[in-house]
Amino acid sequence: MSSTLKDSGEPSRPLPEATAAAQPAEVKAPKPQPSWDPWPLTGEFAYLSIDRAFKANLARLTLGLSPAVLAEQTFDWLAHLAISPGKQLQLIAKGLHKGARLGAYAAQSAVNPEVAPCIAPLPQDHRFEGATWQRWPYNVLYQSFLLTQQWWHNATTGVDGLSARNEARLSFTARQLLDTFSPSNFPWTNPQVIQTTLEQGGQNLVQGFQNFLEDWRRAVSGKPPVGAENYVVGEQVAVTPGKVVFRNRLIELIQYAPATEQVHAEPVLIVPAPIMKYYILDLSPQNSLVKYLIEHGHTVFMISWKNPTADDRELGMDDYRRLGIMAALDAIAGIVPDRKVHAAGYCLGGTLLMIAAAAMGRDGDERLASMTLFAAQGDFTDAGELMLFINESQVSYLENMMWDSGYLDTYQMSGAFQILRSNDLIWSRLVREYLLGRPQPMNDLMAWNADATRLPYRMHSEYLHRCFLNNDFAEGRYQVGDHPVSLADVRVPSFVVGTSADHVAPWRSVYKVHLVLPNELTFVLASGGHNAGIVSEPGHPGRTYQVRTRQPGEHYTDPQTWQAETPSREGSWWPEWQAWLAGHSTARIPPPSMGAPKKGYPPRQEAPGSYVRQP
Repeated sequence: MSSTLKDSGEPSRPLPEATAAAQPAEVKAPKPQPSWDPWPLTGEFAYLSIDRAFKANLARLTLGLSPAVLAEQTFDWLAHLAISPGKQLQLIAKGLHKGARLGAYAAQSAVNPEVAPCIAPLPQDHRFEGATWQRWPYNVLYQSFLLTQQWWHNATTGVDGLSARNEARLSFTARQLLDTFSPSNFPWTNPQVIQTTLEQGGQNLVQGFQNFLEDWRRAVSGKPPVGAENYVVGEQVAVTPGKVVFRNRLIELIQYAPATEQVHAEPVLIVPAPIMKYYILDLSPQNSLVKYLIEHGHTVFMISWKNPTADDRELGMDDYRRLGIMAALDAIAGIVPDRKVHAAGYCLGGTLLMIAAAAMGRDGDERLASMTLFAAQGDFTDAGELMLFINESQVSYLENMMWDSGYLDTYQMSGAFQILRSNDLIWSRLVREYLLGRPQPMNDLMAWNADATRLPYRMHSEYLHRCFLNNDFAEGRYQVGDHPVSLADVRVPSFVVGTSADHVAPWRSVYKVHLVLPNELTFVLASGGHNAGIVSEPGHPGRTYQVRTRQPGEHYTDPQTWQAETPSREGSWWPEWQAWLAGHSTARIPPPSMGAPKKGYPPRQEAPGSYVRQP
């Protein structure tokens, strides 16, 4: 058994520095301690505890967004706008022009409903669709709202001297605040709600209030949303047969039972993100990626992460690499000896896999046959709107929020993602379920999304600092052991998937692996978002994808050119990946045994195991 498996799993902790007996004449400032150091400087501990307690409670009210960051961007904008009289005059002129256009439109549309509107909603904005919104005075209301949004966009952008990051933050913040006051959000200004209320005699509002009370009751009691009870792990979802063949303090490794008489010689290891429960890739039988691979002759292993508690606060990124990916590879080597592994990582699991693969390439560990990345980033310079509020102030604020609990809570994490898509995930749901009284039926993906997980304090702190803030891995500063690692050392073929509507890992950010990976690289751009674009089973209506392979030595193609020149294909990208895996496998062999008891990997429990059921 390898040294990795013999490791107790306890992360090393820094010890307090001993005080030197004598000091030199010139005393250098002590090196700042990492934010996860369990032994803060003694003299500052009481004051630091007060700050942490205050900010932790404040963060719960602000969904983890630092008021200091909001204040900084607002002051920066106001200060530069105050010394830009030309910009001020431009905004005044634009305001008067928009007001005149709106007045003319209001007068004309009152007598001619066919008059062209002043402004059209953005393609992704579906709030004002339908004939009722084109009737006076509701057409004037939504036109006024869109013109106001446009004016504020002009006001928060193009201010001379305003930093690009603060401009993007302020524009995003203004958009979110304005969306709160959209006429679609209020029953007296939404014609669809008014019409439904008249038709149903107010029963929609009664039903909506009951929906609100039920959601509130479940939220405060920690229960899943209505309908999630119909998707129980191990009963309706995560039902592909298999065994837990390895367990440590951080993972359970599931080996799935074969479904064919012959299998491809190289097994597949899937590394889901630690911030999600693994069964998004093994949902219902009809949309399970695991089941799809099994039925096409692949031996599949899946990492199921433990849902951490306060006792796991000191687990860091290297613990997830070492006790997760490397321990899983050691177990697979014992069960399927002398075979390389196709490793696939999803989201943060893909980032961890890139780090592990880079360290393996550097150290001459040749156990990987290929690397697949689903919506995973290694370079965080263009990591989307999540980056707008990631700076030292915001990260410090988040660390204080996690300090008293020892982990990032599920509600704090989901709240941040909902803010990125507030129209789709917050306001449209409010209108549909609470004003129209039409709750959306639960499905397996929604039930999975409600079954959220936590991240340990140290892991999340390191992730924010080393990836989002410092971009250490992409810039060659991320160390495994005593030396840095680089994707340039990964010499296996790669298959990379980005999704076109991803707000978490924008596809152009995922595409950056083209700049580093030296070997064959197949890139897929799939329709859909961060989750729905990956759970894209054959037969799912409306799915499309683009795919192209770059061979070693070919010139780099920028993402815009790639997208414009690569033809679109109808259907799911799953068959493309499965064929790629088969093409990079060596032979067909009888299925391996389930586990390897003689080597210390006995089947311990039926899939889906116990970790995935942890609340």
